[in-house]
Amino acid sequence: MNLLQQTIEKIENLDQETMIKARERVDNLIKPPKSLGRLEDLAVQLAGITKTVKPVVDNKAIIVMAADHGVYEEGVAPNPQAITAIQTLNFPKGTTGVCALSRMSGAKIVTVDIGIKEDIPNDAGVIIRKIKYGTDNMAKGPAMTREEAIKALEVGIEIANEEIKKGVNLLGTGEMGIGNTTASTAILAVLGNYPPEDITGRGAGLSSEGIQHKAKVIEKAIHLNNPNPTDGIDVLAKVGGLEIGGMAGVMLGAAANRVPVVVDGYIATAAALIAATIEPKAKEYFIASHASAEIGGKKASELLGIKPILYMDMCLGEGSGAALTFPIVEAACDMMKYMITFQEASMTI
Repeated sequence: MNLLQQTIEKIENLDQETMIKARERVDNLIKPPKSLGRLEDLAVQLAGITKTVKPVVDNKAIIVMAADHGVYEEGVAPNPQAITAIQTLNFPKGTTGVCALSRMSGAKIVTVDIGIKEDIPNDAGVIIRKIKYGTDNMAKGPAMTREEAIKALEVGIEIANEEIKKGVNLLGTGEMGIGNTTASTAILAVLGNYPPEDITGRGAGLSSEGIQHKAKVIEKAIHLNNPNPTDGIDVLAKVGGLEIGGMAGVMLGAAANRVPVVVDGYIATAAALIAATIEPKAKEYFIASHASAEIGGKKASELLGIKPILYMDMCLGEGSGAALTFPIVEAACDMMKYMITFQEASMTI
């Protein structure tokens, strides 16, 4: 709890003075006013995060948290749970979706076993920070203890801190965990006070009957555990996931270090909601990557209050949306660095 509390206490609002200067520069670049749209707002946000009018994001990493879910035994996912471990081993090999999409921006993929049900070999290129062998079944009781939830958050903070110490100045969040749309939907239902049946989607490919069953399982878990929507740690512990806690910790760690963090799709947005519930100022450091095709994705983005940059009908997870968004974040920085103002061009309008 000490690390979590220390991290929360370090998180500050964006630097308004720098943002005013950045907005003034953006408005005076040699282009029609507002012609670069949301790229201009992104540049101002980055200036406020980094306290510099010309921010740099040339060292990028996506932290992929992997864990299993006890609620899987309720039949909420169509794929074998063993896929979590199998796919986790593919990240260090560079063969997954996020690995392929990260190549264009040169982003490093950092893979963390925070709660996979089976042991991962120590020489597999995966960071082993396992808290437990998957969460407990939230349809029968809390997914984890409050202490385990705090530990998941702190693992994320520690990994973020380690990467930032190595020079990373732009982070992204990713995950791997069969059954994690169930936990994400439960989190969204609690924090947004939404009926589970309205926001429960197909995940990795459920039938319509499977979706109805999944919604009932989520409703049962919420009723049984009664998570407190004003307490993000309580929500995480009772109906969340270890990888969701890990991602939330990465986000808090990034904010505490004044490093922008790109939030992936549905599951990562659920983690962002946890992080923002724990410390609302952290949200100012978040960049929402894409609008997930998962049915609850739009509600999650609306509740977080950050409009996604991309609309690609994707729902892979892994950090894939963050990987696609990295070049846009870099473009916002390049706009500030390489474009000149009318004054610098000795032009008047």
